[in-house]
Parts: sequence; structure tokens; C-alpha cells
Amino acid sequence: MALQRSCLAMRGRSPYMYEARLQRHPGSDLGTLMLDRLLNVLTGREVPQLHAVQDGLDLAVAALLIEAARMDSTFADAERTMIERLLAKRFSLSHEDVQTLVAGAHRKVEYSAQYFPFTSRITRELSCEERAEIIEMLWRVAYADGVLDPHEDMLIRQIAGLIHVPDRERGLARQRALSEAKSPD
Repeated sequence: MALQRSCLAMRGRSPYMYEARLQRHPGSDLGTLMLDRLLNVLTGREVPQLHAVQDGLDLAVAALLIEAARMDSTFADAERTMIERLLAKRFSLSHEDVQTLVAGAHRKVEYSAQYFPFTSRITRELSCEERAEIIEMLWRVAYADGVLDPHEDMLIRQIAGLIHVPDRERGLARQRALSEAKSPD
């Protein structure tokens, strides 16, 4: 048990969490507990927890778009409309699904003090080209109200660095978003 504790501690995990599980189920080991749970999920006796689905890529992207819209201290209707349009197109969502996603992302942004949960998911799940598309979406939201606030510019530069989009790609994305913002609908 001491060796198991030190191995878990080296991996940054609390060995006492596992000991507490084992004490609740005397005579079993962690592997048996995991197999039992997997068997319960596969046979339908237990419902799988879907936390990862609720905090998916769509929520991460929506949260960053909302943060970009809020950077100039106002969340204009034009920005909200742009966010909804971009999310519906990117993730093939219905109007109701977009409304639910935006509301959930808004709550996440209000209670989050950092961008890491959002940017790390985007970096893990998207290719470089797709990440550049996310940056273009951010530029489109920033230009939606007709004015680029310096805080919006700073945020997009920061997020581009966090999701590993090169400066050249960030600049090209900005040019595409700006040309769309200037063109009449």
C-alpha cells in the first residue's frame, strides 16, 4: 500500500482518495471497482456520467466568443446575433440549441476567472486550420458592433497565443473578418 501511495503521489494524484474508496468497499481493489462500474454501465444498471459532453468543444468556443463580446463592457445585440449565427453554422445547431448553448456559455464565463479550460479543449480537439477559424470567429464578433475595442484586440491576440495560432494566420483571419464586416449584406 505504501508503494501504491508513492506511485500515485508521483503522478499528482491523492492516494488517500483511492484508500477512501477501498475502505467503503472492503475486500476489493480499485481495478475490481472500475470493472464493476464499467459492467454496470454496459448492462444498463448504471447511467454513465456525461460531464464531458456538457462541457464540450461547442461550449468552449461559445464561451470565448461571449468573452470577446463582453470585453468592451457592452454585449450588443449585433454581437449576440453574430455569436448565434457563427455557432449555428460551425456546429450545425438549431435556433433552440444555440440559445441553450449561449446561455450555458454565458454562465460559464461569468463564473470562470481564466481561459484555460476553454483554450485547452480547443487546442486538444482542433487542427491548426480549425483553430485559425475560431480566431476568425472571434474577430467577426469583435467587429460585429462596428468598433474594435483595444480590449477585444488584446483578448484575441492572447487567445491566439493560447491556442497556438501563428501571428500570420491570426492576421489573415482578421483581414477576412474585417472585409466581411465592411461589405454590405
